[in-house]
Amino acid sequence: MRLIVGLGNPGNKYAKNRHNVGFMAVEEIASRHHSPPFKKKFNGLFTESVIDGQKVGLLLPQTFMNKSGDSVIAAMSFYKLSPEDIFVLYDELDLAPGKVRVKKGGGNGGHNGIRSIESHLGKDFNRVRIGIGHPGHKDRVHAYVLGDFAKADHQEWLDALLDEFGRNADCLAKGDGPNLMNKLALAAQANQSAEPAKEPKAEAAKPKGQSHIRQARQSKKPNVPEKGPMADMLKKLFGKGEN
Repeated sequence: MRLIVGLGNPGNKYAKNRHNVGFMAVEEIASRHHSPPFKKKFNGLFTESVIDGQKVGLLLPQTFMNKSGDSVIAAMSFYKLSPEDIFVLYDELDLAPGKVRVKKGGGNGGHNGIRSIESHLGKDFNRVRIGIGHPGHKDRVHAYVLGDFAKADHQEWLDALLDEFGRNADCLAKGDGPNLMNKLALAAQANQSAEPAKEPKAEAAKPKGQSHIRQARQSKKPNVPEKGPMADMLKKLFGKGEN
């Protein structure tokens, strides 16, 4: 059996947060493979599924992020699993949005959920890091990860990525992390290629340059008096008479 764990914080308040992308991915896997409804178990929400002939447990710890390990160790002990059987999906600040990296072991990168799991399991479980990008300064990290994904994120990469997690969950069921990475990368490239190219904005037509002589010709003609001494003088000068 494989145990696929999504990390996040429980409750509607956090449901759309960047920090909850692990929850989102596991929920998509459950939906795609018609898993039974999640039920309260192991200090979390849990369901079993069969993916490509492999029995899989899907777990969403409900302990809040910094105690995720309490839930994972409970499920691991119940099914007598080893750390190598466990895949943990979570948000990664140091990866560009939509990039995914799968690795057995490694550091926690300051992620409280991973730090908690390490305290119970050690380091030899499989980490599926889902890039959410970095806000640019460490002082902005807390608000950023606990902020919702933008509408543009959903349109440009998030919805497509979650769909691919569901489509390729058999890789996790088989314990084949490298193949999952390859398939997600190829899907991301195909998605980018399918996006229509943005047409350059047409520049507003500029009026053609005109010489000062032409401008003078096109300018409004001065008013010429029709009566009076000045009018009589002009008539004599230019030979204009009354019709």
